[in-house]
Formats: sequence, C-alpha cells, structure tokens
Amino acid sequence: MTGADDFFVRFWGVRGSIACPGPATVRYGGNTSCLEVRCGPHLLILDAGTGLRGLDLSLPDGPLDADLFMTHTHLDHVCGWPYLSALNRADTKLNAWSGHLKAPHTLESVLERFLKDPVTPVTEASLQADITWKTFQVGDVLKPREGITIRAAPLNHPNGATGYRIEYGGRSICYVTDTEHVIGEPDAHVLGLIEGADLMIYDATYTDEQFPNFVTWGHSTWEEGVRLCDAAGVGTFVVFHHDPGHDDDRMDAIAAELEVKRPGSVVAREGMVLRP
Repeated sequence: MTGADDFFVRFWGVRGSIACPGPATVRYGGNTSCLEVRCGPHLLILDAGTGLRGLDLSLPDGPLDADLFMTHTHLDHVCGWPYLSALNRADTKLNAWSGHLKAPHTLESVLERFLKDPVTPVTEASLQADITWKTFQVGDVLKPREGITIRAAPLNHPNGATGYRIEYGGRSICYVTDTEHVIGEPDAHVLGLIEGADLMIYDATYTDEQFPNFVTWGHSTWEEGVRLCDAAGVGTFVVFHHDPGHDDDRMDAIAAELEVKRPGSVVAREGMVLRP
C-alpha cells in the first residue's frame, strides 16, 4: 500500500522491440515496456509488454481497480496483455485508454486479437473482467482518478504513438516512448509536453552514432533525450526502451557517458523505483 500523497514509478519492462532476457541482460533486464505508476491509492499501468507479467505477480490477491494507458499497440508493448491474470476475474475493473489509433481500429479490437484460439490461453470466452475502453484525442486533458491529471502529445512513430505527462500532488512524470527525432530539430510536441517536468522517461533505443542507420524506424537516442531535457528544464532524465542488442556492459558504458553529459540522470533497470 502507498500513502495518500505518494507518487512513484516502478519499471517492470525496459526493453524495446523484443524481449531479450538472459545472462547478458540480467543487470538491466530483458522484458519489454511496462511501468507501474502509483498516485497515492491509484494504480496506473503504462503499456503491456512482457514486463506486465512481473507487475501481475506483484499485485495482492483481491479485486484489481486500475487504469491502463497505451502509448501504442506494436507487439512489444502489448504482448503481455493475455497474461494479466485479473482478466479472468469478474471483480476486475480496468479502464483502458488510447489516443493513437485511427478508424477502423480501436484499442478493444486490437487487444481482442490476442484473445483468440489457438494463440493464447485466455480467450474472449474466458474473459471476465469489466473493461471500459476509453478513447481520447491528443490535446485532451484527462482526469482518470481524483487528483490525477494526464496530458498527451503525439509522437513520431510508425502507426502513431502517444506520450504522456502524469501530474499528481504538484509533481510530474513524463513517459515519452516510442518516438523518432529529426536531427537538429527538437520535437515541439515533446518539448511542450515535458516543459518543467520533474522526471522524464524517454526512448533512448540508439546512440547518436547508430541513429543514421535506423532513420524511419521510429526511435531516438539518449543524447537527444539529454538535449530535450536541457531545453525544457526537466529535473531527472531516465533512459528507457533499451535496444535488445545492448547488453549489460554496453548499458554500463552508456550510463557512464550519460553521467558526464547530464549528471544525476538514470538508466532504467527492471525493478527500479523512482520518485519525482
């Protein structure tokens, strides 16, 4: 349980593209994107990658009442969805939010594709949870629970994606993944979203050296994250969505370079808890 004014993020999955657990990634983790954000008594789940299983296992027995916010619906961000055990409970209440999909697609129609024989053990027939599907437009100010304000911005990613700014108790956490920058042109949407934020979690899949080889893939670099944070006056910068090809030693090297360029910044690890 958390206090009424506690506000933190816990990292359950920090990788992008594909899960890569194993001895080479044991220190930082190999699961794909999933964050737990606690706003006092309220639970927000950001994305549903393979890290969702760890979050699921950590939840106490009893009814789940939570909000799921999806940045987008590429496989690495949704493949944990069928393994949320609360889907099999009639007392589960889940609000599922998205703002990136265009007709005829909806979040419900996309996630239902994972609940069909013979793909997963959880099917539409066994689904018992009370799910409310909520679609918003970028620019809407969302109030999912008492005291929580969420703002959203469009991200530059194939098929679209959404970045979030979560505000609670006078503090703010921004979650900006997956997005591709343009060299020398800071993204105005991102800058507006993160302005003055206490903590920003950013897509740092590549390095600036690697980036030219992956233009149009929809991802950014830790160096661009530094530039954005400096320009927007962000407090703590968190490197996230690690390339599955970056093993622990490579991540250690990035962390060392990051500390030189922006002291106090953090490279996300599974299990890490940060408070803004």
